[in-house]
Amino acid sequence: MSAKGKCLCGAVTFTADEVDGHVHACHCSMCRNWGGGPFLAAGVGKVSFTGEEHLKRYRSSDWAERGFCAECGTNLFYHLIEPSSYVLCTGSFDDVDQFSLAGEIYIDEKPKGYDFAGDHPRLTGAEFLKSIGMDPEGS
Repeated sequence: MSAKGKCLCGAVTFTADEVDGHVHACHCSMCRNWGGGPFLAAGVGKVSFTGEEHLKRYRSSDWAERGFCAECGTNLFYHLIEPSSYVLCTGSFDDVDQFSLAGEIYIDEKPKGYDFAGDHPRLTGAEFLKSIGMDPEGS
């Protein structure tokens, strides 16, 4: 499936191909600090942006960067650098009704004040890092 989206002010737009209709919620402290709550995102096979002069990238770890609009501040993506893969904020898609919650990660960091309903996988930070081939011990 292909889908389009944009930031709040429209300075950055995107077209994504091979959009995964499954939303994953990340509860890690970095995502919560970045967006004020859980990061809700869907993976895409590839994405192209227009308005790149307004797109700001921030290297948030050794293996990933986050992207946002420098004009309005809209969070747009998390980019795993190697292998290159993007997950896009589901709220920035034009059609958000195409998505359904499929799983949660970093549940060990999730604040007690909110929960997501439904039966879906819930992984700790260490379990998630191991699933993408990273060493949870950092060595």
